[in-house]
Amino acid sequence: MSQVNRRAANWGLESAPWALSKARGHVIDQLHSWGFREADDTAGNVAELLVSTAVNDGGRRVSLHLADQDRQALIVVLSHRTGLAVTDERVLPAVAALGATSCGADTAHDGRRLWAVLDL
Repeated sequence: MSQVNRRAANWGLESAPWALSKARGHVIDQLHSWGFREADDTAGNVAELLVSTAVNDGGRRVSLHLADQDRQALIVVLSHRTGLAVTDERVLPAVAALGATSCGADTAHDGRRLWAVLDL
């Protein structure tokens, strides 16, 4: 994944239940370092749901990506497990209900990708 003209950070996580809280901490800490402190609950909850979905895919690792631009954050999670359906029909409405401005899912050669955009 590549991004241009925005700050970004990424983390590789083991695909395990503890990865959810680790993802929450990474996202909130990084947003704080960029000067954003208003979206802690939303960003943390969205990161946990996206990572939980990727962990449930059953792969060995999960990638977490975060970027910001124009007072919005993009959170992307990749499960690294190929051959999956795009997503369960309940996941994206659940992400939107947590406060995401927009969200989506797709599959590629490197696995299922889930993403959400949040206002900061």
